[in-house]
Amino acid sequence: MSEVKVNKISPRSGTTVTLGDSGDTFTIPSGATINNQGTATNFGATGSASWVTTVKTGDFTAVAGEGYFVNTTSGAITVTLPASPSAGAVVAVKDYANTFDTNAVTLGRNGSNIGGQALDSTISTEGLAVTLVFVDATKGWLVTDSGLQNEAPGPLYITASGGTPTTDGDFKIHTFTGPGTFSVSCAGNASGNNQIEYLVVAGGGGGGASYGGGAGAGGFRFASPSISPLTYPAKPLAAPTSITATAQTYPIAIGAGGAGSANNPSADSKVGSVSTFSTITSTGGGAGAYTIAASGGGSPGGSGGGGSVSGSGAPGSAGTTGTGNTPPTSPAQGTNGGLAYCGGGYSSGGGGGAIQAGVPSPNGNCGGQGGDGGGLPTAFGSNGVPCGSYRYYAGGGGGGGHSSGGLNVKAGGKGGGGDSGGSGAGQNSPANSGGGGGGGSNQQPFNYNGGTGGSGIVVIRYKFQN
Repeated sequence: MSEVKVNKISPRSGTTVTLGDSGDTFTIPSGATINNQGTATNFGATGSASWVTTVKTGDFTAVAGEGYFVNTTSGAITVTLPASPSAGAVVAVKDYANTFDTNAVTLGRNGSNIGGQALDSTISTEGLAVTLVFVDATKGWLVTDSGLQNEAPGPLYITASGGTPTTDGDFKIHTFTGPGTFSVSCAGNASGNNQIEYLVVAGGGGGGASYGGGAGAGGFRFASPSISPLTYPAKPLAAPTSITATAQTYPIAIGAGGAGSANNPSADSKVGSVSTFSTITSTGGGAGAYTIAASGGGSPGGSGGGGSVSGSGAPGSAGTTGTGNTPPTSPAQGTNGGLAYCGGGYSSGGGGGAIQAGVPSPNGNCGGQGGDGGGLPTAFGSNGVPCGSYRYYAGGGGGGGHSSGGLNVKAGGKGGGGDSGGSGAGQNSPANSGGGGGGGSNQQPFNYNGGTGGSGIVVIRYKFQN
């Protein structure tokens, strides 16, 4: 093969240089060509790429100057960008089968920045074609086909509004003490954060009257994989996964507390109402049994209501309790109510709490204590009933007693459970605690009403920055 080396080619006349005869094609070693019609192909101009028509179906390393059709039908694929690229290097990627939204492509940065960040990029938009040009060490690879870097997004975080927002470090907290809407305008992505943590507590039940049962707490459901410390009172009730955000509006419902019963057969205690967020529904707390009711049984709910002596038979027997975690969830949203006692005294059981069942009535005239609710670190907000370094929700109400003399008050469980009436009416549970109302006493010659359950609450938590 002959080789001709010259420094310059000049025309004999004019300004046009003609190479070869009509019909000839000259091939440039880099892969660029100019045909006999004067069309230049694959000259590697900045911002353009030569598309490789062999479809890619697995991980590969891209070559500067080339574009690739990538088929992710069978699974996610990583496209590793060229190492140590020169300024002007071009790489392009196109969704071959419109499956990037199902199985995304990851652009491996291979030591260079993407969009000014030292992070890999994820392409998860169906049908997307992206062209990137390497500019310099600072910005690295930039998207040029649309001029918008978010076509090949780096880390994105959730942006949302609604309720009462507060911050805790890199996390934002939205607290709903009444009905409202949680509006997500940006759902984030896996490179940043797209996970919503939540606490959903329903309204607590109302306490029974006249040595009535303590009411059950509202259902307690939460998920918070990021929360610290590693152990805290409500940890056994934590759901294993949070909710993946989508850009939409989420209606929020806050359950009301159930009314306590009056000393009248036509005014029995009431169950609490449900609270909801997204796919999460927490059931209202069961009502504490009312002593004049035929069954004497506490009603089911998020946590069950305590039993009453009117459901007892022979001395020493006990009225039935309300069943908690009804309907069932996993982890459980609550516990059972406590049994009543009849024989040598009359007294009713405590209502179930989120993490502890209602305490059965002891052998005597005093009712059973309400079960404890779930305690969370203050990283989940400043609401709830403070106890030590935690905020508690969904405590069961204390059970009422019966005596001709003074009665000891039986405490409601941690988390807003109302105390028993002692020698008076059952205590109401605080608003937005989800606690059950306390049972009223039968302090002769008076019969006392049960307490009202506490309303529920919804708290939403997510990472909004790094």
